Amino acid sequence: MSAVYGSYCTAVKQVCLKWMEPPPDPEEGRCLKFSPSTCVGPRRDLRFCIDTDEYTAPGDKLPLAQTSWTDAKRICDGRGRRLCLESEWNFACEGGDSLPYPTGLERPIGRCNFDQLRLLDDRGAVRDLRKRSRSLDECTSPFGVRNMVGNVDEWTMRDVTNGPNRSALKGGWWMAARNRCRPATTAHGEHFRDFETGIRCCADAG
Repeated sequence: MSAVYGSYCTAVKQVCLKWMEPPPDPEEGRCLKFSPSTCVGPRRDLRFCIDTDEYTAPGDKLPLAQTSWTDAKRICDGRGRRLCLESEWNFACEGGDSLPYPTGLERPIGRCNFDQLRLLDDRGAVRDLRKRSRSLDECTSPFGVRNMVGNVDEWTMRDVTNGPNRSALKGGWWMAARNRCRPATTAHGEHFRDFETGIRCCADAG
């Protein structure tokens, strides 16, 4: 696990300087480069541990997918850990400077597993484009946590965004999407599972 500690900004203003394509909604678009983030909310101290890599089941080579929020909670609890709070996940991804991407202000094209365009095979089925977490060492956050954007979407315990459920998905998957630290998907229920939904666990600092 990786240790995460420091001052977390509860509300951040992030301005895109250059879009990959003009988005209908600025929260949804792919941004090539941001200006430095501005903290516009209170700060609070956080100290916890988080899995350095996405959870991979024993004997498997790729991060676990097809996992619901309830499955993720059970697996983390069974490992003596817990689901990360959404705020903890944010901080582990963005660091003390509230970076939009774990690697900095510019979109890490080619360094993280996203922006895959050929999503379907010849039969129309979704291609499994997961990669081994440790194979993407350049997709690393300021706290040394790998693949917090792209690869698989990760379940968290919602405590930042609004939504009807306790669950929030973070980081996005291998498709061409926003794939940033702060945004979350909250529309899916706690029993939802799909080809891209995975797990990363947290634990209280000792």
